[in-house]
Amino acid sequence: MCCWCSCLECIHNIPPLNLLFPHFDSASAPGHEEEEEAAPVASMASISVPDPVPSPTEDAENIRKAVQGWGTDEKALIEILGHRTAAQRGEIAVAYEGLYDETLLSRLQAELSSHFKGAMTLWAMDPAARDAKLAYKALRKKAGERHAWPLIEVACASSPDHLVAVRKAYCSAYDSSLEEDVAACALYKDPLRQFLVRLVSSYRYAGEHVDDELARAEAAELHAAVVTKKEALHGDVVRIVCSRSKPQLKATFERYKQEHGKAIDEVLEGNSNDKLSAMLKTAVWCLTSPEKHFAEVIRTSIIGLGTDESSLTRGIVSRAEVDMKKVKEEYKVRYKTTVTADVVGDTSGYYQAILLALIGPEQP
Repeated sequence: MCCWCSCLECIHNIPPLNLLFPHFDSASAPGHEEEEEAAPVASMASISVPDPVPSPTEDAENIRKAVQGWGTDEKALIEILGHRTAAQRGEIAVAYEGLYDETLLSRLQAELSSHFKGAMTLWAMDPAARDAKLAYKALRKKAGERHAWPLIEVACASSPDHLVAVRKAYCSAYDSSLEEDVAACALYKDPLRQFLVRLVSSYRYAGEHVDDELARAEAAELHAAVVTKKEALHGDVVRIVCSRSKPQLKATFERYKQEHGKAIDEVLEGNSNDKLSAMLKTAVWCLTSPEKHFAEVIRTSIIGLGTDESSLTRGIVSRAEVDMKKVKEEYKVRYKTTVTADVVGDTSGYYQAILLALIGPEQP
């Protein structure tokens, strides 16, 4: 099967659209009489969608015009795809393939180049297939703290149902499971590898119930492991972080701060020379305050010599429909500048244009 999950065989094996796209339902499928109704945009998302939104067929036809003939109308592609939700982009892809007997992704790959191609193709993918691809690439890069970030992001910064969809998309695209590939990855050594396996294998309770007594007990276990024993990925830590619901973990971390006078992520940041502590901090942030982590992803991709375009693209594309407004707020508070200003200062051309479309306007 193809690694882009865009061939017909792969398409037949990916999860249903209503699982891949949270806003998708049968009433919004191509051909339905209400197909022009705009899909809702999450309150913390940064992308804008026109009202009324064109039909998937109209968008597909306009994309075809943009990629035909001499040259490519990149501005038109940004104007269409950069202002559609995941569900709408999925409908456009279905309409495009039905009209022109080729996938939208294959056409974008053939027409575009450089970092603009990378950003547009990632954005055009369904979210589960995109995260599966990012995880696959993370397992084939040299070992290092930041190279494991995509695995932790996929496992911790999304919903339990989305992680299931990612695992299904991964199986369809790569003929193996995400869990077994993480377990077999030679780039990471235990206990980090065991921690990553537990994270990507998890299915957390998605409700709001919190057990205060459990939070108190597990806050004590975390302190004993991380501070007393100085084992960031002690078995108790892995069990707690990899199995508890996000509300339960927030309660545990709040109790930790109450009992010990310092937040657990601050304690972990203090262990600056301990890579395992850094990985645990990343998981804690992705589980409870993902805007902190993704602000760091964007900032670290820009500062220093050169720009890490793959990380910059991932950070913006991954959160544009989720919580980019919160990421921008966190970025402004922590770094005393804006995401927009840093992106403008470090990128150019159509690559910059698609990133700015996804970032959206900055609040004063």
